[in-house]
Amino acid sequence: MAIRHGRVVGLAERVPSVQQREFIGGKRRRIVAADFTNFHPRKPPAHASALLPARHPRPLSPGVSCLPTRTSPHQNMKDKDIEFLDVVALRGPNIWTYRPVLEAWVDIGALEDYPSNTIPGLYERLSTWLPGLIEHRCSPGVRGGFLQRLREGTWPGHILEHVTLELQTLAGLPGGFGKARETSTRGVYKVVVRAWQEQVTRAALDEARELVMAAIQDRPFDVQRSVARLHDLVDTHCLGPSTACIVDAADDRDIPCIRLFEGNLVQFGYGARQRRIWTAETDRTSAIAEGISRDKDLTKTLLSESGVPVPEGRQVDSPADAWEAAQDIGLPVVVKPCDGNHGRGVFTNLASQTEVLSAYAVAVEEGSGVLVERFVPGNEHRLLVVGDRLVAAAAGEPAWVTGDGRNTVSRLIELQINSDPRRGRTENHPLNIVRLDSAARLELARQSLSADSVPAAGRRVLIQRSGNVAFDVTDRVHPDTAATVVLAAKIVGLDVAGVDLVAEDISQPLDDQRGAIVEVNAGPGLLMHLKPADGPPRPVGRAIVDHLFPVGDDGRIPVVGITGANGKTVVARLVARLLALAGRHTGLACSEGLYLGSRLVQAGDRADWASGRRLLMNRSVEAAVIENDSAVILGQGLAYDRCQVGVVTNIDQGDHLGDFDIQDTDRLANVFRTQVDVVLPGGAAVLNARDPLVAGMAPLCDGDVVFFGIDPGLPAIAEQLAQGKRAVFLRGGSIVLAEGRNETPLADIAAIPLTHGARVGFQVENVLAAVGTAWALGIPDAIIRAGIEAFDIDQADAPWQFTLFERGGATVVVDDVHNASALQALIDAAARFPASRRCAVYAAGADRRDADLIEQGRLLAGAFDRVVLYDDATVTSRRPAGQARALLRQGLAQGTRPIDVQDEPDHALAIGLALDHIQAGDFVLLQSDEAYSGPTIDRVRRWIQQ
Repeated sequence: MAIRHGRVVGLAERVPSVQQREFIGGKRRRIVAADFTNFHPRKPPAHASALLPARHPRPLSPGVSCLPTRTSPHQNMKDKDIEFLDVVALRGPNIWTYRPVLEAWVDIGALEDYPSNTIPGLYERLSTWLPGLIEHRCSPGVRGGFLQRLREGTWPGHILEHVTLELQTLAGLPGGFGKARETSTRGVYKVVVRAWQEQVTRAALDEARELVMAAIQDRPFDVQRSVARLHDLVDTHCLGPSTACIVDAADDRDIPCIRLFEGNLVQFGYGARQRRIWTAETDRTSAIAEGISRDKDLTKTLLSESGVPVPEGRQVDSPADAWEAAQDIGLPVVVKPCDGNHGRGVFTNLASQTEVLSAYAVAVEEGSGVLVERFVPGNEHRLLVVGDRLVAAAAGEPAWVTGDGRNTVSRLIELQINSDPRRGRTENHPLNIVRLDSAARLELARQSLSADSVPAAGRRVLIQRSGNVAFDVTDRVHPDTAATVVLAAKIVGLDVAGVDLVAEDISQPLDDQRGAIVEVNAGPGLLMHLKPADGPPRPVGRAIVDHLFPVGDDGRIPVVGITGANGKTVVARLVARLLALAGRHTGLACSEGLYLGSRLVQAGDRADWASGRRLLMNRSVEAAVIENDSAVILGQGLAYDRCQVGVVTNIDQGDHLGDFDIQDTDRLANVFRTQVDVVLPGGAAVLNARDPLVAGMAPLCDGDVVFFGIDPGLPAIAEQLAQGKRAVFLRGGSIVLAEGRNETPLADIAAIPLTHGARVGFQVENVLAAVGTAWALGIPDAIIRAGIEAFDIDQADAPWQFTLFERGGATVVVDDVHNASALQALIDAAARFPASRRCAVYAAGADRRDADLIEQGRLLAGAFDRVVLYDDATVTSRRPAGQARALLRQGLAQGTRPIDVQDEPDHALAIGLALDHIQAGDFVLLQSDEAYSGPTIDRVRRWIQQ
């Protein structure tokens, strides 16, 4: 479904219920490839970056239909193109969906004037090349909905979305979520597609662009070749089926998953409660147990001494020794490598010296030694043990051909065995291709045949005695046999094991038929149980997940996500301190650095996806606090899938408006809403009751809501308490924890150092937000009180926010204020500190809109007598040198009283201008660099010591 000039074409969007977010069918996270409804977006449409190349918008009068009008069918398409301006990987929950997506910023250029119904043959070419598009329901919500839109008229960005999804489906991935949204720049769209694997989806976007352009320009396109390239990428980069089934099972239980590298190593859960798998091995699989399982002779010895039936035999060291062992055991025998796998070098039912010696020659090349064992009659079986129970069993069947008097054995194998569609060389085939290996040639020799022999019509020829273990027999396994294989896995020490046994009838006890366990394997393949050649698939992935995470355990640690326009870092630092006081080893990722406990691991702005993910991967972290600004949500996605507590500090006038085409506070609220969307049902959103846009997010939370605000009379708090729910506010100078009518005084707000005697209103709100978060986390009141009363007592915990110094009757405040909302809050706080003169050292910081800088200048003019403007060298800017200062000057000029304005681009010199002329009774605001506050604080401390 596409948006045209801010209007929806087709079914109107609506805010979905909790059950409908992202996907259809009442299940939040999964989708089948044929759904493609794209019809329940998680939130209203957002627009792309304002920093895209400027284009002239086409006006649309009120009431004019958004559907295209048909123009000349003979327009030349050869000079038209689709250009990718950028492709952004959103690797976590974002404004579109809970799952990773790629967001392509696409410029369709002149094609903006040529919707699909104006391009001759486009519909026919696309529907012929990609017949699966019939399954894309799109905005009409019915099968064929997208093709209907294509016929009626839609734009290339929307077409690119659906073609990308369809190519992913053809390559073996579910198509999944997709969106196409027009931005405020004419002809530029955001095309959003589900990224099951980032490299594959990037390639699918590229292939889709080529296909769409070929369809538009009426030139050939090799769809099969394109899909084959994508399929190769899927095989190379995506999880194998054994690992994928475990990941899917964890996902069904809302256990978070992190793929740790390109292979099949996956983390389930977060921090200290995480578990790991590598294919079908878990972090409970010891190296000792795996080593034992590889040594077949040692395995057999341990099993035998514990009373588990195994075939008699021993290790041999020469052909003569192999024949001697065979004679001692009694023919027929089995010859196999001591540490082989996948059946390589295994020869069964050997009944002569020639066969034993030939088998030894092959087996000795496959491993570090050779075993000779009693041949156990019957079929081979693979039984999967997870923990202390049998969860699946599969049986093998011999492979035969029947002669026709015309074709050779080799040809008969191809015609009668390998032609079975269940056979193949990929993981999608439950049965392997039969090859004429050394074991098969030995079977033929026993029958006086070779690969080139032509069997008589009707003669049955045995090709493979064992193998093809892919026929489900789980429900037929005798209980005694199930107990025996579980015991065998425990003896070896494996928590997940594939136990190979041979028996004529798996429904009877092994002892009654001289059946035996022949191998116990670590890291067993699961495909035979997931896609059996015959019989139902077994939920082996779920069994492994349930083994790692018993019912009630989701592997999660407390995760606190904090977003908003201002105050995020202070709240994050304070919450992390309270968690630490409560005894949790806490990781903190914020704009001041990455912390593990009290140790600064990495300085600088670490409020990003990568830093948050580092915390969640760290086995020592027992709780994580992660700051997320709008740029993280819009440009990276959240580092976590869900959180225990989500905090939105405020929106007010917003910040960084214009970035990512977020032009107003309503759209910014839609961005910050993402933090509320991911709160767990057992968690809570902590919301600012003073800010209507923030308070309005309460109904979107799956968990509880805790409001905070200075005034208990705020409508959101009053209604909250009337409903018997929780809020944090001030009453009579005390912080109060209230639940309905029950109120508990916590601490005197004036005693909290961060608030400077309750004179700094925005810090009061920050403290209330942190208290509400700690309360939602279940931290005891006494610890909360002690934590907030000790925080910033030496002005070292939050040196970038209203850090106050006094000398000689003058007051100096250092603050990192850089937007109009924060500046107004700081000015309100400064008014509570009497002064005869007021001076500010100020810069624009990171790029913001012209109007925002002018507004900041206007606010400065109304509050300060002198302003020194500098350039913040710690952030990059696209503006020419001096332009930001000129915009601030423009706002300063709008003041109604005289003000002294000076320009000093160098920050240190600008601070010197202010401090060198300070007098008793002065109030000086020193704005710190946006990227780092340290130098400003150090400069003031040197001044204090002079």
